[in-house]
Amino acid sequence: MKFHIETERLVLREIRDGDLEGMYELDSNPKVHKYLGNKPITTKEQAASYIKSIKSQYIERGIGRFAIIEKATGTFVGWSGIKFNTGEKESIGDKKDFYDIGYRLIENFWRKGYARESAEAALAFAFNELKLETIVGTAETENIASNKILKKIGLQYSETFAYKDVMLHWYTLNNKDYAKKMSGMRR
Repeated sequence: MKFHIETERLVLREIRDGDLEGMYELDSNPKVHKYLGNKPITTKEQAASYIKSIKSQYIERGIGRFAIIEKATGTFVGWSGIKFNTGEKESIGDKKDFYDIGYRLIENFWRKGYARESAEAALAFAFNELKLETIVGTAETENIASNKILKKIGLQYSETFAYKDVMLHWYTLNNKDYAKKMSGMRR
């Protein structure tokens, strides 16, 4: 899958094998994993396996997370984008077969607005190019930063529920409401 979106400061593109070092830096950091419900990776082989998994999603599902590259430096910042969650393995509680928006950034790039900037671009792609009907987002209730981002990009709070010993907020945005939001911004 070839994919390329440019924002003011970022490029979103397909994840490549060459992103291994950046992916390892990202996913081996315990702070990055604080609210993810899993443990950081410990080897580059695990990072390579994750890259392979994302690349297979491009083929099997037509969509997957995308690398975030800082325009000014060409540096791998993390990933952002839409993922199709399907089947029991990827369900969240009773939620199955949904498109979710997500983002994960290397700690050095936190608090620069990159997560929001990349997520807004991913939403535009999902609704305008892929013509998806609904996008969801989830965040642990204690993950203040991620909850703020999901709200700022236009997702609406739907519910809170327990999942794997944590409380999650569930947000949704449909194509119709996204179009209204965007037409209001153009005025």
